[in-house]
Amino acid sequence: MIDRRSALALGATGSLGLALPTGTIGRTPAAVTTTGQRHADLGNGTFLNPVLAGDFPDPTVLKDGDDYYLTHSSFEASPGLLIWHSRDLVNWAPVCTALDEPLGTVFAVDLVKHAGRYFIYIPFMAAPWSVGLKSFANIFVIHADSIRGPWSKPIDLGIGELIDPGHVVDEDGKRHLFLSGVNRVRLSDDGLSTDGPVVPAYSGWKYPDDWVVEAYSLEGPKLFRRGDYFYLITAVGGTGGPPTGHMVAVARSRSIYGPWEDCPHNPIVHTLNAAEKWHSRGHASIFEGPAGDWWMIYHGYENGYRTLGRQTLLEPVGWSKDGWPLALGRDLARTLGKPRKGIAGPHGIVWADDFATFALGTRWRFYNQPPGERSRARVQDGALVLEAKGSGPQDCSPLTHPVGDHSYDCAVSITLEDGVEAGLLLFFNDRLFLGMGYDGKNMTSYRGGKASYWSEPVATGQSIDLRIVNDRNIVTMYHRVAGDDWVRHAVRSEVSGYNANTVDDLASLRPALFACGKGRAQFRSYRYTAGVAVG
Repeated sequence: MIDRRSALALGATGSLGLALPTGTIGRTPAAVTTTGQRHADLGNGTFLNPVLAGDFPDPTVLKDGDDYYLTHSSFEASPGLLIWHSRDLVNWAPVCTALDEPLGTVFAVDLVKHAGRYFIYIPFMAAPWSVGLKSFANIFVIHADSIRGPWSKPIDLGIGELIDPGHVVDEDGKRHLFLSGVNRVRLSDDGLSTDGPVVPAYSGWKYPDDWVVEAYSLEGPKLFRRGDYFYLITAVGGTGGPPTGHMVAVARSRSIYGPWEDCPHNPIVHTLNAAEKWHSRGHASIFEGPAGDWWMIYHGYENGYRTLGRQTLLEPVGWSKDGWPLALGRDLARTLGKPRKGIAGPHGIVWADDFATFALGTRWRFYNQPPGERSRARVQDGALVLEAKGSGPQDCSPLTHPVGDHSYDCAVSITLEDGVEAGLLLFFNDRLFLGMGYDGKNMTSYRGGKASYWSEPVATGQSIDLRIVNDRNIVTMYHRVAGDDWVRHAVRSEVSGYNANTVDDLASLRPALFACGKGRAQFRSYRYTAGVAVG
């Protein structure tokens, strides 16, 4: 019997006859950057987490031959479900978006391939603008013959009040979904409908009652088969709240019908104290790597940078002599050896934009945009033309992009039309944001999700440049008119509190462009420069 702390130590040192990948234990350097943005690949056979910097939570990974595909919860983003591709698990490039018009808020999905067809099983949570959803949580599926699409319209599976679908094929070749709880439902052979009732499947591994967690929250079931066993990976402890809450637990059975045996060294991943670099680590998928080795991808909050959301983390996995997975990355604060035989490819998305084309769904995504409103934004003559909506940042469905850098400088040039107010924000959600808006006469400063008491002096006109610098959670705002120097605003902000634990919303603080009131605004030459990431 291996206790929890012993298992973590064994995983770190390579005991039990486990060989760590080359370069697993190393110094803690500053990460190599591409265009200044954080990049996990250090160029010397090692990497430093995160592999996807920024708010890319609840990752689901599909191994498809030599290729790996990943997607994640997209929540209020429209378009949603950005799919990434890799051949080495460290470098990830965007492929496409699979969900043009979400039916609601998109929680954790499962990306699978079966009989030559790709499927994504999706929980839609009812949003204020949702139409036709039968309950608060609703499981749908989309499918495609190619990972690049076109993807089908969502198909309702008729499963309500459950989330986190995990697909598995049983010992007789029949398809099933495991769901939060943990519950199970059999699927039809084509995977597009259910073939039986939802039934309880597993009661979950229980941690000691005195552990400091957010809530029990048995969720995130992901399944795979290795040898004679089906392995069931779950998340418990809650995805936010205390740093020590979220964790990864494992059970196994010779049949998907059970009985399930809990791993003797659960949890295999767990933040032990608030001093660690990564907090609330959980919601894992375990899969085979390029060289036949094993790896795990999950999410976590970065210590001191909860504003960046839940970032995607990669960890090597070994196997004990009695067939249980062991996490080998310790607390992920140090460099790790890259997967052997993996082929590095391009990585990431450059956030700067000259608006030659409209990178909607990759670089930019609408926040909480109802279906059918995409036409309010278009690219024309090197400008993003955005039609006004709502009365302010809180109800205008701004265009946002995620960030994964500790420090960055973003700026944009704006031309106003027909009395619009337009601006640049750091946006968490419709209740929490900061930034500035300009209507040609007045500058409105926003802090704490509302207009600030401070009225920044500004010249009248139809054009202005706006700039926000976030230096390790200290935010400074600027503006200028053509030909003039930047004017620094009188009020600075400290934004470490703009996070999920403040407003109970699993989001991140990210740059945003907005237009409200009436008329339209033109945005040109969006600049984004990242600072050097602190290792």
